[in-house]
Amino acid sequence: MESIPPALAGRLADLVLVVHFGFVAFAVGGGLAALRWPRLAWLHLPALAWAAAVMLFGWTCPLTPLEQALRLRAGLESYTGGFIDRYVVTVLYPPGLTRAHQVGLGAALAAGNAAVYAALWRRRRRR
Repeated sequence: MESIPPALAGRLADLVLVVHFGFVAFAVGGGLAALRWPRLAWLHLPALAWAAAVMLFGWTCPLTPLEQALRLRAGLESYTGGFIDRYVVTVLYPPGLTRAHQVGLGAALAAGNAAVYAALWRRRRRR
């Protein structure tokens, strides 16, 4: 990390942030895209599994510490906690979010996508 110039580190931190948001959006909504483009399911299912596991087990996505380290290298203020806590909870989740709520959201993510994939599977069977 020390070999990265601080100005570049700041730009890379922003890029990691954008990629992370894109990944989260794909994990949440990629099943709907797979209804239109079924081959996308081969990319979406592993992304969904990873996102659900991170939520259900309270893991830290490796993109979070990477972004934090790049921000520190750039001399910028970093943050504590995870990506979801920093960027998503404050925007989408209600105040007082508990671990039980987080597990419920992870389960809802998996269940919602299971319903989408069940519809996709039924549609393919009819053909």
